[in-house]
Amino acid sequence: MPVQKVNDSSDLDAKVPSHLQRTSITSLTMTSEPSHRCVKATVVHKGPVISCAQKDGIKMLRAEIKEEDPLQRTAEHTSINVIFFGTLAKDFSQSARQGDVVLLADFTIKKSPSFLRDKLHPCQLEMDGQDACVYVCPSAAPSHGPSSSEAKYTYVPLNDLKPKTVVNVYGVVTFFKQPFPSKGSDYCSTLKITDQSDVKVGCNIFSKKLEDHPVIFRVGDIIRLHRFKTDMFRDSMSLLNTFGWSTVTFDGTIDSPVVPRTSSKSFHFGESDIRTVEELRQWAANQSWISKDLTVSLSLVKPGMYFDLTCQLLAKAVMDSRCILLKVWDGTKCQHPLLKVAVASDALEGESTVAKDRMNLTANVLVYDNHLEVARDLKPGTFLQLYNLHALLQRAPDQQPDQPDHLSFHLHGGTSYGRGLRSLPVESPALQSLKSVLEKHVDLDEYDEVNDGTLLEIWYTPPEAVEADTGPSYTVLTCEHNTRRLTLARVKRSTPPLSCHVRARVKKYKPQQLYQCLKLFCSNCKTMEDVPDDSAVAKVFRESAKDNQACDEQWAATSSASSREPGRTISMHISRDMVGESSHMQLIFVEGTTLDEICVLSRDYKNLVPVRSVNGRMTLMDLTAPFLFSGDKRCYGCKQCSVNTFQNPVFTGVETWDEQAVAKALGVQLMQYRLLIQFELEDQTDTLEAVLWENAEKFFHVSAVDASGSQDLQDKIQTVMDTIQPPDSSLEERPLLDLCLSVYTVKDNDRNKVCYQITNTEIKEE
Repeated sequence: MPVQKVNDSSDLDAKVPSHLQRTSITSLTMTSEPSHRCVKATVVHKGPVISCAQKDGIKMLRAEIKEEDPLQRTAEHTSINVIFFGTLAKDFSQSARQGDVVLLADFTIKKSPSFLRDKLHPCQLEMDGQDACVYVCPSAAPSHGPSSSEAKYTYVPLNDLKPKTVVNVYGVVTFFKQPFPSKGSDYCSTLKITDQSDVKVGCNIFSKKLEDHPVIFRVGDIIRLHRFKTDMFRDSMSLLNTFGWSTVTFDGTIDSPVVPRTSSKSFHFGESDIRTVEELRQWAANQSWISKDLTVSLSLVKPGMYFDLTCQLLAKAVMDSRCILLKVWDGTKCQHPLLKVAVASDALEGESTVAKDRMNLTANVLVYDNHLEVARDLKPGTFLQLYNLHALLQRAPDQQPDQPDHLSFHLHGGTSYGRGLRSLPVESPALQSLKSVLEKHVDLDEYDEVNDGTLLEIWYTPPEAVEADTGPSYTVLTCEHNTRRLTLARVKRSTPPLSCHVRARVKKYKPQQLYQCLKLFCSNCKTMEDVPDDSAVAKVFRESAKDNQACDEQWAATSSASSREPGRTISMHISRDMVGESSHMQLIFVEGTTLDEICVLSRDYKNLVPVRSVNGRMTLMDLTAPFLFSGDKRCYGCKQCSVNTFQNPVFTGVETWDEQAVAKALGVQLMQYRLLIQFELEDQTDTLEAVLWENAEKFFHVSAVDASGSQDLQDKIQTVMDTIQPPDSSLEERPLLDLCLSVYTVKDNDRNKVCYQITNTEIKEE
């Protein structure tokens, strides 16, 4: 019998005839002499017995074996394809199974036609002829990893789950999401499972390590959960991982090898587990929901579809900070013309796809947002499963009106409907049909060369590649960085932080009442508030003047005068250290005045501080009112950060009393005047809301603090706004603005919010 079984590995070594020399898989080449040599390896995958049309219908079987020598773990090409023909194919199918160790002798070495597809050894071994022989050593037990025959686990049917208990369960996956970042530091996997009880249970798994999450490829996979806590959520039973938890998953296809998928190096897996998996497979195969597989080949894709795609990655390129292009294929030809997304040759990682592009075999998939982390780590040649991929019709810029639209593919951000992607192991049973289809196109690789015609193809990057607006701009850029102009659509897909240039028009802005754009900002606590109107400030003065008793401070010299209102006295206090100095050097504390009266006094005195008396001691008024009047300028203090005390005032050693010096002496946190306007910008691709804030004074060529007391400067701002958005004008009639945008994130209710701010931009002055 050409296939012989032995009891253990030592017997296998003893069976090697003396004239045979063992060689490593990695050392095999096309020029190697196979006679008198043998190889020893583990069966990684065993395919079915099929008829070979090229050899007049002779039976054949393809298997993959992998060398397990510890010295070869870091070497390349430790796995190789083996083709068994004739009787050997039938005998090997009956005698060997996945995990068995085999010794092959008297093989021939041929070039592997699937090397570019499966990335295994460039050669393959062919077992044919009377001298070819195989020795098989069954795996010691159907156990994977250190397990104990004494290890016993009790599994609870899903319909018997009780709240607040820790259980072990088996189930069939009916829905799942690939791991995604949670609000904390963990990744989260979400899935739903069922069993023969037909009860569906949700499950959430949290873990910092991606490799600890269950490896689920598709609906119908089998999963085993150990040490999960049950609880009720929205009137339904749910499962959550607890201390010591573990998961193991299995392919759900009937008759496929029962191979555990797990990153754990120590787990129990015995005959009872195999029986449970096979029973669940048989049960699930007869359920109606299991037939609702969303996996579709490219040849069956229709516009507007959301579908799953099993494919191979040919090449990839980073389009921008929030988009990666994956060029994939599944060997089938799409019925619609596929959109070409050309990239610079030095930006493309992977093999040329020119020949496949011409045959409409290459699908260009644009991956966005939270899926970029996985996409960045993918290597060309990897087999992929894409979930909830969206097919959209788009028109290329040079497309004629009578030409059909092209089909594009987008993996949008988010995890709704299980949206995501993951790589598939080459031994996955789900890939066998795909590999067979891809091998039919192996000759295409010889024609994937870049020529002059290829270089002349249109560069089209959807959806924002549009003809830019031309014409003069009403603004100028003052930044030093040299960055290319982006469309608003591209900006909204970019990853913060980013500085970029855009060209757009103002669709609208707010506040429409421009006096409301003047704000007060505290640089210490970052508080921003509106400038109080005169009615609110006047009320504070009136309340302070009622029943006011004059202050009596030892450090102050006081003078008083009667007001026009009977019974109200106006008092003016000055530090004794300042007596005799000119009025512009004095700091005068005014008590008992109205707002109108202190405004009149401020015309003659530079620094007036409104105060009130509390139990005979001087204190500042409520900081809703200005703490300082200086000519037409009013200075406000932050209510949260100011000390607001006169217990130990120090008024010496100050050469000039400006607002900073006064605020420091009074224990007040000075608030700064700022201009704040929110624009809604629009170009031919999208709209975007951006604030004008830190750069506003340079933008308008106006100081905010000066504008607070000058009607002329406020009118200047209004004139600018009427120019960039003339009243009753259409968008096309408004001037173009070249703008520098800063893209950044801020925390908003524990979430990162992307914001846009206009910077380094000024209005052109006549």
